[in-house]
Amino acid sequence: MIDGLTLIGESINDSVPSTQRMYEANDIDGIIELAKLQDERGAHYIDVNVGGREPSFMADLVQKIQSVTTKPLSVDSPDPAIVKAGLEAYDMERAGGAKPILNSISPLRVEMFDMLSICPFRPILLASENVVDGKAAACDTLEETIAAAEMLRDAAEKAGLVNDDLIFDLGIAPIGSDTNGNLVRLLGTLEQMSKDPTFAGVHYSVGLSNFTVMLPPKRPDGLAVKSSLESAFLTKAMALGLDAVIGSVKRKYQLLPPEHPAMQCLDACLDTYGFEVLMCVQTFYSGKDA
Repeated sequence: MIDGLTLIGESINDSVPSTQRMYEANDIDGIIELAKLQDERGAHYIDVNVGGREPSFMADLVQKIQSVTTKPLSVDSPDPAIVKAGLEAYDMERAGGAKPILNSISPLRVEMFDMLSICPFRPILLASENVVDGKAAACDTLEETIAAAEMLRDAAEKAGLVNDDLIFDLGIAPIGSDTNGNLVRLLGTLEQMSKDPTFAGVHYSVGLSNFTVMLPPKRPDGLAVKSSLESAFLTKAMALGLDAVIGSVKRKYQLLPPEHPAMQCLDACLDTYGFEVLMCVQTFYSGKDA
């Protein structure tokens, strides 16, 4: 584990195929074992996402997970009813007084701040989208992302939260299909917000496993593709202020030296645009840079 990096364990999520199969089979014991495993392997928080299941299911699962771990939880759903049930069930005393994370609040869901009356929480704020003509729209530029972050920060402040409570998710896209400069936008936004005194003390997180979706696990020479590229991203982003990830306890995240092949791949991606980014990634995972 990297010093200064908060790991929110990602495994208990309906979008993970193996976990979804457990949900469908009502294998609650298996879900509980995932919670215990993530606790034992160093997760600081344990994310709990039950998909579209009933709010009562979320409440019951929160209680059962807290019966086997004292780690704080991340109540993860865009559905206010499911979030409400999770927050009502959460036992802050069991977690040593630690607030849960609410994952997440977007510019279209600012009314979820009202749930602070149920249980104090630390929100993950989705600054990767904003409201355009009453609908959610992706933030494609640094300026759009910062505008969304400012809107969410102001709403959080109005709800009584301070900067240290806030965790901004600036949006991360798969590097293997990043033809639109998302990585440049993300790192540029992170750098600019970290220098802005109005954002002093806030925290930054991403769903790190999204960065390497659809890439092979290893190169022909045996180098791990996903963990290397994720570590390269962390090396870049933590220097700019990133201090949390939703990620896997099975990954060996580390800070890499500049000469590491994954760092060289990321540098090449940042120096180009469009289809050439994909070619840089392909060169890396095929081992042709060796």
